[in-house]
Order: sequence, then structure tokens, then C-alpha cells
Amino acid sequence: MKKPNKMKQQEFELVLQEGEGQYIEFKEIISGLDKEIVAFANSSGGKIFLGVDDKSEVKGIKITNKLKSQIQDIARNCDPSIVVDLEKVNNVLIVNVEEGKNKPYFCKDGFYIRMGANSQKMKRNEIIEVVKNNSLFSFDEQVCNNFDWKDFDDEKFEYYLKLSKIDFDLDKKILLRNLNVLKGESFTNAGVLFFAKKPSKYILNSKIRCVQFKDNERVEILDKKEVDKGIIGNIEFAIGYLDEKINVRYEIKGSERIEYPEYSPEAYREVIVNSIVHRDYLINGEVAIEKWKNRLMINNPGNSLVKKENFGLESRPRNKLIVDLLFRTKYMEKIGTGINRIKSFSKKNKNKVEFKFGSSFIVYLLNEDKKWGEKWGEKWGEKWGEKLSENQEKIISLISKDKFISIVNIAKQLKLGTTSIENNLTKLKQKDLIKRIGSAKAGHWEVKNEI
Repeated sequence: MKKPNKMKQQEFELVLQEGEGQYIEFKEIISGLDKEIVAFANSSGGKIFLGVDDKSEVKGIKITNKLKSQIQDIARNCDPSIVVDLEKVNNVLIVNVEEGKNKPYFCKDGFYIRMGANSQKMKRNEIIEVVKNNSLFSFDEQVCNNFDWKDFDDEKFEYYLKLSKIDFDLDKKILLRNLNVLKGESFTNAGVLFFAKKPSKYILNSKIRCVQFKDNERVEILDKKEVDKGIIGNIEFAIGYLDEKINVRYEIKGSERIEYPEYSPEAYREVIVNSIVHRDYLINGEVAIEKWKNRLMINNPGNSLVKKENFGLESRPRNKLIVDLLFRTKYMEKIGTGINRIKSFSKKNKNKVEFKFGSSFIVYLLNEDKKWGEKWGEKWGEKWGEKLSENQEKIISLISKDKFISIVNIAKQLKLGTTSIENNLTKLKQKDLIKRIGSAKAGHWEVKNEI
């Protein structure tokens, strides 16, 4: 076993700050240590910190030669035997476990694999797959040999540290190594996808495509955007794109304004994160997020690793390092619960969910309420038989989404002056298409024949 670089105090404090994850496990005592050792050996390796509780608090452990011998015996008694390296920082003993070359590894309680911050017992089909492949190839953990450090984006990196609540004080390369995106002096594919200025320069399939269609036949395109902003940038752009395109109607109950979105924001945000994180980056194509007349379609290149009959019952991340990096942010707070969360959020919003398995994994979120299609699928002018300018159409659309919207806010969103907005509002009032209810400050708008 290659000796790992000895951990310095600064790095140890950083690990405590980052917490448990795909490559880090905290344990107060050695009970159950064999399970953690085989889980790391069956995955991509990792470190077990003895003397630290699961809240990242250092409790300490009495480090003796007897304890070290016990740990080596535990590792040797795994089947096949596992070689571990031990080091200490203060009163904490670190057990370094490399990825095994003779997978799968077994302990007295069974076969285990590392899934995020947990070691999970492997199921029969997972064991068979490991035996067949003798490896779980993970594209995101592989080194990008031609990466040029001139393409490293410091702004993206600092934004990630801010989202992950990690201090900026340490040397950049120390931080990157602790995040497992830097192996020696080599950058991994996950590092490229998160922190490269233009990831597609190295990984062609890093882009996402967002499209809005007029109908369900995907013929007339109303809007199309293609971006290459990295994992977090792509997620934020896609969520923002649908947030802008998804319609919301409002009801006033007493003094409270209640929002009714066309689709559950929580559901489509979960689908977007899953599609970008779990896609197969070796398959050509982009993650596609499409808004149709009465449905959303999110197309994820690469079929699900979980069989259809076990879908929603088990979780198998394709890109373990990407999952680990994103788990530290607000975008992936719960690992392995995405499908059930999508179903739950959609059901609550009275949307239907469909999953399609094939060369791509596709999720459909459907709104079968015909009123939404009638209201939002046509232009306002066409609906009323009126000839309206493009700005007037946009003004009515904004008012319909937010009855309390101000003239200043309308002007800001349409990038027009307030005088232009006021003139268009006057024309719309004269056509009896909109009216103002109540005072300018405390009132609200109403649109003709609004649902």
C-alpha cells in the first residue's frame, strides 16, 4: 500500500469542518470498524477518523500499540484481507483505506459499499456486478490529464466554498485535495465539471440545454438557451429558467396571498439536480430541460443504474465524487431519496410524474388541468381577438402571474422606462382588458376573463 501524505493540523481541522462524506467517516470507537473498512475498499477508498463523533466533535481515543494491532487484525480478517495505513493527529487515529483491487470485500456482517456519508449493505445484484467488473468505473474520479491550470476558475471555486461553508484560509491545493478533486498534481474530471472556466473544453458533454415549446408537439420553439457553466452554474441556470417559465396563479384569502404554481418547484428542482449529477458523461448529448404546453420533460443521457422494479427503493449514484461535492451544498441535502421526493412534491401539487427508461432516463412532470393549457398556451391578444403589441402581451402576462406587481417592477423586468409602461397600461385599460382594484399603493390588478 502506498503511504499517504501525513495529515497536517490545518488539513485535519478542514476535514472536521467539511464533515462526513463519500471519503470520510467519523467513529468514536472501533466497534463496527470492519464494515467501514470493506465499504471504502469496495468503493473508492477513504479515511476513518477514530475518536471523532458524527457531529464532528473530537472526543479522542487512547492510542496504544494494542489498539493499532486490533485494527490491523480487523483489516486482515476481512475477505480478501485489506491493508490499511494508520496515522495520528493529536488524540485521533486515522485509518487510511485504499480502493481495493480484489473486489468485492467481505466482513463478518456481509458486503458493504460507501454511498455518500453512509456505508450500506450491498444487495445481490450489486455484488454480482462488482464481481463481473471487478471495479465500479467512476468517470468523475478519473484524472483529466490535459487540464491546463490557466482554465481554473477561482470565482467558481470561491463560490463553492461559500455554499459549502468552508473557510478560504487554507492553500487552494490543500482544499482541492481534501475535496478529492486533486490527485497529486492532477485534476479530476469532477474538478473540471465544477471549477473549469469552460468545462466543455475538456468534457464535451458538460453543457445543458433549456427549451420552451409553444405546444406538446415540440415544433414551434419560443425560447432556447444552451449553457456551459459547470455543475453548480448549470443547476442554478436550469432552475432559474423554469422558475421564470412556470406560471403561477394567485388567490387572495383574507389578507393572505396564496400561490398555485403550474408545477411543483421542489419537484422540478430535484429532477434537475438528479439529471445533472447522475448523467452518464461518457454518452454523447446534453441534459435537456424542456417546457411544453402542459408538461415538463427532463432528459438525462444514460439509463438508470437501478432496475425498473427496484426504482425508488434503492439508490446507486453513477458519479460518486460529484454527489459528494454537491452533498456539501444546499442542492443535495438528502442522498438516495430524490425519486420519492419528486413523487411526493408532484402529488401535493396535483401533478403526474412519469419515468421513461432507455438509452436516456427521462422524467415527465404533467399538468392535466386543462384550464392551465387554455390560459397559458395561447397569446392573450389571440384569445380575446385583440391586436396587442409584444410589450402589452408581456405586461398582461406579468400581471397575471402577480396581481400586486408594481409599475416599477414591470419596467425593471421588461427593461423599459416607467413612462412606457404607464402608456401601455392606459391603452390596456381603455380596451377593458385590465383594471385596477383599490388604491395605487394597496390595490391589485385584474385581467379580463382570468381563471
